Amino acid sequence: MRKLLISLIIVASVVGLTSVFVVDEGEKGIVIRFGRILKFNNDTAHIYDPGLKFKVPLFDSVKLLDARIQTMDDQSDRFVTSEKKDVIIDSYVKWRIKNFGQYYLSTGGGNRMTAEALLQRKVSDGLRAEIGSKTIKEIISEKREQVMNDVLNEVQSGASDIGIEVIDLRIKKLNLPDKISDSIYARMRAERETVARRHRAQGREKAEIIRAQAELEVATILAEAGKTARVTRGEADAEVARIYAGTYSKKPEFYNFLRSLQAYENSFNNKSDIMVIDPNSEFFRYMKEPHSSIN
Repeated sequence: MRKLLISLIIVASVVGLTSVFVVDEGEKGIVIRFGRILKFNNDTAHIYDPGLKFKVPLFDSVKLLDARIQTMDDQSDRFVTSEKKDVIIDSYVKWRIKNFGQYYLSTGGGNRMTAEALLQRKVSDGLRAEIGSKTIKEIISEKREQVMNDVLNEVQSGASDIGIEVIDLRIKKLNLPDKISDSIYARMRAERETVARRHRAQGREKAEIIRAQAELEVATILAEAGKTARVTRGEADAEVARIYAGTYSKKPEFYNFLRSLQAYENSFNNKSDIMVIDPNSEFFRYMKEPHSSIN
């Protein structure tokens, strides 16, 4: 009797242990019974959230699936643009399981490698269709964001067939074969040089305009200065003439004496000059008569 009781306890323990399973945080569990997914109300798969769960021993097996967001780093692949030129694109995809039952059935029992292989094929097909309708210039700059959004929408629609939700798709790197890169760089360099020549021509034109304006202003200032100088000089000459005239009217003899001194100074200023003059001429009047009265 005692042996039977011990056997029953052992069997009960084994049954109890095999009927309990734990779903870790970040995972979801589905139960497979007789090779089929245990469903809730015969509609959708019965999903077990994290925690301690129970199942029917011997008949049920548990499949734990990662419910977190996954990253698929796609391998670089070659695509052809609408210009029939090759581009090499390296992309990545963020995805997670949305329909666990469908995912389990579509991927051969929840195999992640199978899921990513199917997903990679959909991404490649989407990129191939979008890249094939765009030029290199559109892909690189103008419509790159649009290309990614269009591919993302298409992949999201196709990925639902395997129970996957695609959250994001991005192009990490876009390379061009060396031959194409050289031709694109040459064309870009030619475009930049054209723009540079246009800017230089505009700069030279503006410089000529500024230079002409400056020369006009200088000429105007010089003309005004010359005019002012001539007016001032004329006024000074007139004042000098007025003073001389006043002096002559008041002291004619003194005026003659002063003018003679100025003539002496101008005549004898240069020692290398030779002058032949009659000593009895009027020019030497004040030299011969230094004490003549000057009224």
